[in-house]
Amino acid sequence: MTNACAVRKAANVARRYWLFKSEPETFSWDDLEAAPDRSTFWDGVRNYQARNLLRDEIKSSDGVLFYHSNAKPQVIVGTAVVVRPGSPDPSQFDARSKYFDPDSKADDPRWYGVTIRADRRFKTPVSLPVLRETPGLEEMMVIKKGARLSVQPVSAEAWKIIVGMGTKSA
Repeated sequence: MTNACAVRKAANVARRYWLFKSEPETFSWDDLEAAPDRSTFWDGVRNYQARNLLRDEIKSSDGVLFYHSNAKPQVIVGTAVVVRPGSPDPSQFDARSKYFDPDSKADDPRWYGVTIRADRRFKTPVSLPVLRETPGLEEMMVIKKGARLSVQPVSAEAWKIIVGMGTKSA
């Protein structure tokens, strides 16, 4: 058991689950696996609802479904684990970054991110059409029309179903 898991268990805080969307040409699962320690700071989120989740709700040891959006096909390619909870996104202060925010201040940061580590690549990526057809996943935000949030909560039941599908051989 990781230290984060032990702390949550001792505090009787349940593990939560999330879906993180990433465009594979910007940052893919392969990029995450190739990163030092297979970890990255999830930066560049510029939506207040997603920011609030990153800052206030997502904690160490939470599970992440890594979803390739704006891809053909759109798929969940694997799972990751949050290894560091919300902290200010440094790109908001970097004038050279496309995520620079001149209105964000160091003593009052506007944007946050978390650090995730690759856990396992799915043997069978789970596509958006399969998500839509699978009983028990009807309430997932990712399958609803107009739900474009890049960070989304996932129920424990949906997590189990999706991980089960992804870890089976094709």
